[in-house]
Amino acid sequence: MKTCRRQFAENLWELISGNKGMSKEAINKETRVKMEKAVGHLGDELKSLRTGRATPGLVENLKVECYGTLSPLKQLAVISVPDAQSLVIKPYDTSTISSIEKAIFQSDIGLTPSNEGKAIRIVIPPLNEERRKKIAAHAKDYGETAKVALRNARHEANKQVDKEEKEGILTEDDAKRTKDDVQKAIHEFEGKLSDLIKKKIEEITKV
Repeated sequence: MKTCRRQFAENLWELISGNKGMSKEAINKETRVKMEKAVGHLGDELKSLRTGRATPGLVENLKVECYGTLSPLKQLAVISVPDAQSLVIKPYDTSTISSIEKAIFQSDIGLTPSNEGKAIRIVIPPLNEERRKKIAAHAKDYGETAKVALRNARHEANKQVDKEEKEGILTEDDAKRTKDDVQKAIHEFEGKLSDLIKKKIEEITKV
């Protein structure tokens, strides 16, 4: 899970990095876009955490190596939920089934796929209390990493504002207003992160 969290942080950094030669409107817009991406990325990652019930989100973003490239599972197969405790994955191309099975085995979701020939079935075992607490802790870790990404986006925006003000592109008043807008944005998106984490933890701890 530490490796997964590190990859999560690296992906977030790629999403939020970069601000060059921008007006105050552009800085505000770009910063909000980066923060929205951070929140969206967190939402995708939280889907992959088990709650004791079967959901496509557990596997849909797993990267599968086939056709000489890595593709998310949802692009390669139909993922259905026949009941609350199982998933059925039907590849569009049955020749990819072994690659899909391998990707599930090598992932850190802790589930065992059963190859049925033209489809893969995954049974979701119930979670005990200890496991629920650990998964809830992982959700909180993802949330903290996403908050760092938001703060990095704010830092980059403020740094850009200082640069534009120094170069005479922004007035002192415009620079102050832009920083105030960026601060309002981070409060807004931190609230969205908190809501996502709260909802996910409720799902994980619900018996």
